[in-house]
Amino acid sequence: MRTAICSGSFDPVTLGHLDIIRRAAACFDEIWVCVSPNAEKKNQMFTPEQKLRLVRAAVAGMPNVRAELWPGLLADFAALHGAEAIVRGVRNVTDFDVEYQMALINRGVRPELETMLLPASPAYQHFSSSMVREMIRYRQPLEQYLPAPIIPLVLEMARKKGEEDHGQ
Repeated sequence: MRTAICSGSFDPVTLGHLDIIRRAAACFDEIWVCVSPNAEKKNQMFTPEQKLRLVRAAVAGMPNVRAELWPGLLADFAALHGAEAIVRGVRNVTDFDVEYQMALINRGVRPELETMLLPASPAYQHFSSSMVREMIRYRQPLEQYLPAPIIPLVLEMARKKGEEDHGQ
């Protein structure tokens, strides 16, 4: 069985992320979506558990896709699941440079682990989770950014976070 990993912080999972996961799922027998807490990223909107719930809801219709939280090295997650590849989406040359450096690091930790970079589909090249978080904060329509099954969950989670942030 050929297994690959799609990873990210998914704050929240977008249609762009889902496009990469769907395309990877067509190429591999099994895809593990690794939801990684990223301490470097500021202004996180969702908890790791909420992100996992959103990812699982987004990929529910994909029989060969599973998702887990993982706080450690991605290369270790790949080893745990017997994955031979990491699949990452790239929107532009900046993403490519970052992902290329990460591929080298992962190769240093686990030499047999390949990294495959998929260019973002044109419809999603301008997407970022931070842009989507702004749309959520300002109560903008989300249908063009988020998978339909997660929109009600996102709105409920954001409402609760707003209440917590304002001491209600």
